[in-house]
Amino acid sequence: MHRVLLVFLSCFVPAVAFGQVPFPQLPQPVTTYSFEDKDWTIEPTTTVKKAPYHAPTPTSIPGARVIKTMELKALLESNKEIVVIDVLGSKERKSIPGAFWMPGAGDGQFYGAEKSRFSAALDKITEGDKNRPLVFLCWNSECWLSYNASLHAIEAGYKDIIWYRGGTEAWTGANLDWKRPERVNW
Repeated sequence: MHRVLLVFLSCFVPAVAFGQVPFPQLPQPVTTYSFEDKDWTIEPTTTVKKAPYHAPTPTSIPGARVIKTMELKALLESNKEIVVIDVLGSKERKSIPGAFWMPGAGDGQFYGAEKSRFSAALDKITEGDKNRPLVFLCWNSECWLSYNASLHAIEAGYKDIIWYRGGTEAWTGANLDWKRPERVNW
Protein backbone atom coordinates (compact mmCIF):
# COMPACT_ATOMS: atom_id res chain seq x y z
CA MET A 1 0.00 0.00 0.00
CA HIS A 2 2.78 2.43 0.87
CA ARG A 3 4.55 1.63 -2.39
CA VAL A 4 1.39 2.38 -4.40
CA LEU A 5 0.94 5.67 -2.54
CA LEU A 6 4.59 6.59 -3.10
CA VAL A 7 4.32 5.86 -6.84
CA PHE A 8 1.11 7.90 -7.04
CA LEU A 9 2.66 10.84 -5.22
CA SER A 10 5.86 10.79 -7.25
CA CYS A 11 4.02 10.60 -10.60
CA PHE A 12 0.86 12.61 -10.10
CA VAL A 13 1.49 15.25 -7.47
CA PRO A 14 4.47 16.94 -9.18
CA ALA A 15 2.42 17.49 -12.34
CA VAL A 16 -0.54 18.86 -10.39
CA ALA A 17 1.67 20.98 -8.13
CA PHE A 18 3.16 22.70 -11.17
CA GLY A 19 -0.16 23.03 -13.01
CA GLN A 20 0.76 20.37 -15.53
CA VAL A 21 -1.69 17.94 -17.05
CA PRO A 22 -1.04 14.46 -15.62
CA PHE A 23 -0.16 11.70 -18.08
CA PRO A 24 -2.61 8.78 -18.11
CA GLN A 25 -1.31 5.75 -16.24
CA LEU A 26 -0.65 2.84 -18.61
CA PRO A 27 0.31 -0.74 -17.84
CA GLN A 28 4.08 -1.02 -17.47
CA PRO A 29 6.30 -1.42 -19.32
CA VAL A 30 4.99 1.04 -21.91
CA THR A 31 5.60 -0.18 -25.45
CA THR A 32 7.94 2.12 -27.36
CA TYR A 33 8.50 2.60 -31.07
CA SER A 34 11.28 3.70 -33.42
CA PHE A 35 13.96 4.36 -30.81
CA GLU A 36 11.82 6.90 -28.93
CA ASP A 37 13.38 5.70 -25.65
CA LYS A 38 16.91 5.11 -26.98
CA ASP A 39 19.56 6.65 -24.78
CA TRP A 40 22.17 8.13 -27.09
CA THR A 41 24.07 9.40 -23.98
CA ILE A 42 23.51 13.03 -25.00
CA GLU A 43 23.30 15.43 -22.05
CA PRO A 44 20.18 17.62 -21.82
CA THR A 45 20.77 21.32 -22.33
CA THR A 46 18.87 24.57 -21.99
CA THR A 47 20.61 25.91 -25.09
CA VAL A 48 19.02 25.36 -28.49
CA LYS A 49 21.03 23.31 -30.96
CA LYS A 50 22.06 24.98 -34.15
CA ALA A 51 22.08 23.14 -37.49
CA PRO A 52 22.55 20.36 -38.37
CA TYR A 53 19.40 19.24 -36.56
CA HIS A 54 19.49 15.58 -37.53
CA ALA A 55 21.48 14.08 -34.65
CA PRO A 56 20.76 11.99 -31.56
CA THR A 57 18.86 13.84 -28.82
CA PRO A 58 18.88 13.61 -25.01
CA THR A 59 16.27 11.50 -23.21
CA SER A 60 15.08 14.49 -21.15
CA ILE A 61 14.70 18.24 -21.48
CA PRO A 62 15.06 20.83 -18.70
CA GLY A 63 11.78 22.56 -17.90
CA ALA A 64 9.63 20.14 -19.89
CA ARG A 65 8.44 16.56 -19.81
CA VAL A 66 8.98 13.77 -22.32
CA ILE A 67 6.09 11.61 -23.48
CA LYS A 68 6.06 8.29 -25.34
CA THR A 69 3.72 7.29 -28.14
CA MET A 70 1.12 5.29 -26.24
CA GLU A 71 1.11 7.84 -23.41
CA LEU A 72 0.47 10.61 -25.94
CA LYS A 73 -2.30 8.62 -27.60
CA ALA A 74 -4.00 8.09 -24.22
CA LEU A 75 -3.48 11.74 -23.25
CA LEU A 76 -5.03 13.01 -26.48
CA GLU A 77 -7.99 10.67 -26.02
CA SER A 78 -8.57 11.87 -22.45
CA ASN A 79 -7.90 15.61 -22.74
CA LYS A 80 -9.07 17.77 -25.62
CA GLU A 81 -7.18 20.83 -24.31
CA ILE A 82 -3.82 19.44 -25.45
CA VAL A 83 -2.23 21.39 -28.31
CA VAL A 84 0.06 19.39 -30.59
CA ILE A 85 2.58 21.30 -32.70
CA ASP A 86 4.67 19.65 -35.41
CA VAL A 87 7.76 21.70 -36.28
CA LEU A 88 9.40 19.64 -39.01
CA GLY A 89 10.11 21.65 -42.13
CA SER A 90 9.09 20.14 -45.46
CA LYS A 91 6.98 20.96 -48.51
CA GLU A 92 4.12 18.79 -47.32
CA ARG A 93 3.51 17.11 -44.00
CA LYS A 94 1.34 14.48 -42.38
CA SER A 95 1.26 14.35 -38.62
CA ILE A 96 -0.79 13.44 -35.59
CA PRO A 97 -4.50 14.13 -36.12
CA GLY A 98 -5.40 17.60 -34.87
CA ALA A 99 -1.82 18.87 -34.90
CA PHE A 100 -0.78 22.34 -35.91
CA TRP A 101 2.21 22.61 -38.24
CA MET A 102 4.77 25.33 -37.59
CA PRO A 103 7.75 24.63 -39.85
CA GLY A 104 10.80 26.55 -38.73
CA ALA A 105 9.68 26.82 -35.10
CA GLY A 106 12.59 24.63 -34.01
CA ASP A 107 15.26 26.69 -35.69
CA GLY A 108 18.38 27.25 -33.62
CA GLN A 109 18.79 30.81 -34.94
CA PHE A 110 15.95 32.57 -33.07
CA TYR A 111 16.37 36.30 -32.64
CA GLY A 112 13.99 39.00 -31.41
CA ALA A 113 11.72 39.02 -34.47
CA GLU A 114 11.44 35.21 -34.60
CA LYS A 115 10.80 35.00 -30.86
CA SER A 116 8.06 37.61 -31.14
CA ARG A 117 6.34 35.89 -34.10
CA PHE A 118 6.65 32.45 -32.43
CA SER A 119 5.15 33.78 -29.19
CA ALA A 120 2.31 35.50 -31.08
CA ALA A 121 1.52 32.28 -32.97
CA LEU A 122 1.42 30.26 -29.75
CA ASP A 123 -0.74 32.95 -28.15
CA LYS A 124 -3.23 32.60 -31.01
CA ILE A 125 -3.24 28.78 -30.91
CA THR A 126 -3.66 28.65 -27.11
CA GLU A 127 -6.04 31.62 -26.93
CA GLY A 128 -3.55 33.33 -24.62
CA ASP A 129 -3.46 30.50 -22.07
CA LYS A 130 0.18 29.98 -21.08
CA ASN A 131 -0.87 27.04 -18.86
CA ARG A 132 -2.33 25.12 -21.79
CA PRO A 133 -0.35 21.90 -22.43
CA LEU A 134 1.77 22.08 -25.59
CA VAL A 135 3.23 18.97 -27.21
CA PHE A 136 6.09 19.52 -29.66
CA LEU A 137 7.22 16.92 -32.18
CA CYS A 138 9.20 16.49 -35.35
CA TRP A 139 10.46 13.37 -37.12
CA ASN A 140 12.11 11.10 -34.51
CA SER A 141 14.58 10.85 -31.62
CA GLU A 142 17.33 12.09 -33.93
CA CYS A 143 15.65 15.42 -34.64
CA TRP A 144 16.46 18.48 -32.52
CA LEU A 145 13.77 20.71 -33.99
CA SER A 146 11.07 19.74 -31.48
CA TYR A 147 13.57 19.95 -28.62
CA ASN A 148 14.48 23.48 -29.72
CA ALA A 149 10.81 24.48 -30.15
CA SER A 150 10.11 23.22 -26.62
CA LEU A 151 12.90 25.43 -25.30
CA HIS A 152 11.53 28.39 -27.29
CA ALA A 153 8.07 27.83 -25.74
CA ILE A 154 9.54 27.65 -22.24
CA GLU A 155 11.35 30.93 -22.90
CA ALA A 156 8.05 32.42 -24.12
CA GLY A 157 6.54 31.65 -20.71
CA TYR A 158 4.54 28.49 -21.37
CA LYS A 159 4.25 26.33 -18.26
CA ASP A 160 3.29 22.84 -19.49
CA ILE A 161 5.63 21.80 -22.28
CA ILE A 162 5.68 18.19 -23.41
CA TRP A 163 8.31 16.93 -25.83
CA TYR A 164 7.24 13.99 -27.99
CA ARG A 165 10.73 12.70 -28.72
CA GLY A 166 9.60 9.79 -30.91
CA GLY A 167 7.83 12.08 -33.36
CA THR A 168 5.90 10.97 -36.40
CA GLU A 169 8.23 8.04 -36.99
CA ALA A 170 7.22 6.50 -33.65
CA TRP A 171 3.56 7.46 -34.19
CA THR A 172 3.43 5.69 -37.56
CA GLY A 173 5.54 2.84 -36.13
CA ALA A 174 2.68 2.25 -33.69
CA ASN A 175 0.32 2.07 -36.67
CA LEU A 176 -1.66 5.11 -35.53
CA ASP A 177 -3.58 7.44 -37.83
CA TRP A 178 -1.95 10.52 -39.25
CA LYS A 179 -3.36 13.40 -41.21
CA ARG A 180 -2.41 16.68 -42.83
CA PRO A 181 -1.90 19.19 -40.00
CA GLU A 182 -3.24 22.74 -39.95
CA ARG A 183 -0.38 24.97 -41.09
CA VAL A 184 0.35 28.01 -38.97
CA ASN A 185 2.08 30.80 -40.86
CA TRP A 186 4.12 32.73 -38.39
